[in-house]
Amino acid sequence: MRVVVFGSSEFCVPTLRRLLESGAEVPLVVTQPDRPRGRGRCTTCTPVRLAADEAGIPVAQPPRVRTPEFVAQIEQLRPDALVVAAFGQIIPQAMLDAPRLGPVNVHASVLPRWRGAAPIHRAILEGDAATGVTTMFMDATLDTGDILLSSETPILPNDDTGTLTSRLAEMGADLLLQTLEGLASGSVTRIPQDGSRTTYAAPVTPDDARIRWDEPAGRCLRRMQAMAPRPGAVTMLCGKRVKIWAAQRVEGHAEPGLIVAQGNAGVTVGAGDACVLVTEAQPEGCKRMPASAWACGCRIIPGETRFDR
Repeated sequence: MRVVVFGSSEFCVPTLRRLLESGAEVPLVVTQPDRPRGRGRCTTCTPVRLAADEAGIPVAQPPRVRTPEFVAQIEQLRPDALVVAAFGQIIPQAMLDAPRLGPVNVHASVLPRWRGAAPIHRAILEGDAATGVTTMFMDATLDTGDILLSSETPILPNDDTGTLTSRLAEMGADLLLQTLEGLASGSVTRIPQDGSRTTYAAPVTPDDARIRWDEPAGRCLRRMQAMAPRPGAVTMLCGKRVKIWAAQRVEGHAEPGLIVAQGNAGVTVGAGDACVLVTEAQPEGCKRMPASAWACGCRIIPGETRFDR
């Protein structure tokens, strides 16, 4: 099978590698252009480009895939399928019509729940008990195409976006191979999505990463998990940013954001319905460290020092 792969993030890498292991021919990988990233603003290529370079596969990085020239380039490859996983651009209908078997998207949710850019973050933040992956026969709008196959997995108590992304990426790679085999044999059928059950996973913003200490403790913890490893859940103390990387719910009541205790275990903070024990933090300009070490260095006074809400 001749497959053109569109993808940018780590989520797509297992899919690309599994296609190659299956014997599929991948004449081209399409990914986002190299961009400055990080505090040093160093130009960085996508994880998918790194994987394609390692495998010796040609790579295209068009700023826009909608141009007639690039659509013609894909048509000339005469692919059996287009496979899209966490690519980052809307693909035009003319390009979706190019492959013989069709365009297949690997999406990190059980559609129609969490259509959109950040389905894993949103599933964790909203406390979903389970999520999964869906393969979808693409159309030219955002995650509205017919469902082909889906698979579910529980969201574990200690899952963050990093661990859950890794698990769903492997599941998606397996499901993609099953989907392509089913499309080739005619055993996979298209099922229209139930639009009445749709929820949207908007892109993560800096405001999403801000800890709201007046929210219930469980939601504060889910926000920390949803924002890990990127961008990190943030709070403010004495006008400086602090990222909170690890915490747990503990019994007790205090004014939201008020630090009520510190010790070897960490720093205890009031939340909306209980307290939160912060065990790992990262003050502005520093590395991650045990919260107890951070607290010793910033002169916290229990009962007086507070995080901004």
